[in-house]
Amino acid sequence: MSETITIALAQLNQRVGDLTANADAMLAWRDKALAQDSSLDLIVYPELQLVGYPPEDLVLKPIFIKRARQELDRMAKASKNGPAMLVGSVFFDDGALYNGIALLSDGEITDIRYKYELPNYGTFDEKRLFKSGPLPEPIPFKGLKIGVPICEDIWFPSVCKHLKSQGADIVIAPHGSPYEIDKDDQRQRDIVSARIAENNLPMIFLNRVGGQDELVFDGCSFVLNADGRAAHILPDWEEHLRITHWTKDDNGWTCAMGKQCTWDEHPADIYNAMIIGLRDYVNRNGFPGVVLGLSGGIDSALSAAVAVDALGADRVWCVMLPSRYTGDESLKDAAGCADMLGCKLDTITIKPAIDAFDAMLSECFTGQEPDTTEENIQSRTRGLALMALSNKFGHMLLTTGNKSEMAVGYATIYGDMAGGYSVLKDAYKLTVFALSRWRNANKPSLGLGPDGPVMPINIIEKPPSAELRPDQKDSDSLPPYEDLDAILYTLVEEEGSVEDLVTRGFDRTVVERIERLLYIAEYKRRQAPPGVKLGSRNFGRDRRYPITNAFRSS
Repeated sequence: MSETITIALAQLNQRVGDLTANADAMLAWRDKALAQDSSLDLIVYPELQLVGYPPEDLVLKPIFIKRARQELDRMAKASKNGPAMLVGSVFFDDGALYNGIALLSDGEITDIRYKYELPNYGTFDEKRLFKSGPLPEPIPFKGLKIGVPICEDIWFPSVCKHLKSQGADIVIAPHGSPYEIDKDDQRQRDIVSARIAENNLPMIFLNRVGGQDELVFDGCSFVLNADGRAAHILPDWEEHLRITHWTKDDNGWTCAMGKQCTWDEHPADIYNAMIIGLRDYVNRNGFPGVVLGLSGGIDSALSAAVAVDALGADRVWCVMLPSRYTGDESLKDAAGCADMLGCKLDTITIKPAIDAFDAMLSECFTGQEPDTTEENIQSRTRGLALMALSNKFGHMLLTTGNKSEMAVGYATIYGDMAGGYSVLKDAYKLTVFALSRWRNANKPSLGLGPDGPVMPINIIEKPPSAELRPDQKDSDSLPPYEDLDAILYTLVEEEGSVEDLVTRGFDRTVVERIERLLYIAEYKRRQAPPGVKLGSRNFGRDRRYPITNAFRSS
């Protein structure tokens, strides 16, 4: 057996479905790694890097599977000269589809292993698409045995235990693990450390970076030796190449110590997740920039700040759409925010359109008192104007609603919900406040925006209001956000009940009302744009409730 081996880890972004570009990128990173270390033996890529993750129903198209294999074969030929590659892709074998990994070496596909544990919860739907492979055997490579559990395979003991029993020397775990708050620590502290303690084998955890629709991948790859100590910690959020050097002694294989990067603390990680999600969504779908309504409120101010940090001020177009109820304070705050961000701000009054709707509907509305109907007309008029700008100039319309509002239906369908993406979709109102305060005092590591504050302090400190009627405040119809968010977190993230919250001291009547609002707003959320997943139960892929639903927990 060789006493040394050199392995490169390529923590990469991806583009789902762009097979040729993904293959070309992997080959380019292979050349880059070889230029750094001519003794390189192997380079490893994240899960399903060739096809992109998650590919969803793309894998059900036979032509997609055929072309993926053609690209894999092309990469295999490229392995004739230079280091071997571990490449994740989809495989069609004996009438079934598999999520797998292939070793490309000496110009051929020398070994293929399939994923055993298929996740089928939250954002994952793999059992719908793939067949579970057998317990994978180690891959022989240059005299040693490499265990290659794929992502979910390490989240349970069985696969790593089997690899150990079959003589694996080291474990390489390619991942497509999406970002969630606190998940980076969980992977290293709880999952990988547990597998190492059980099997006394060193492990490479390799994850991807970048945004894919509602998912964001944070990287945070690392190498732990068999004693549980970190040998390498790769950065979060950024593509990164890391060369690792391994030696064998009487105690087995050990990775030489390397650089240990520091990952974002809260709430910097949340903010960077928003940046990456929006940046990749806008750029990969070919938009020249984004347009959004800037109201002078905190949600639109934070959305504008994230957009500027993601895309640059020159690609963010803010529009103030005042009505008769818009206060001078809001006009001043919106102008101040746009000035601090350095982005374009136009003002388009909606009063002529509202007057026209009043005249159009006056006969049908005779004898009816003004109510939320008139409020919704204002919101829909704003949405109509913003969509017109989007259609005319090509900028994607960015919506600005937060998770607290979407949970209880305090958003107007075809109004402020109209748009292509929402960076605050999975951010509760208190998170919005925390992120706004943090961004005013810090510049995110990935940010393209200004170094200093990005919004007037008054935006953060004034009582939130939709300004759809005189002297309106959010607190007129909702409990304080400290209470509302706590209630919603229990009902949504924890799937708790009314009784759970009453036991914790919340008023039963208030909780029952919030639960009812949560359930009846499901039809709105089904029609909401995608947005960055931050927590464990986002409205979308994580939480799939029926629209017609008579259940109440009280």
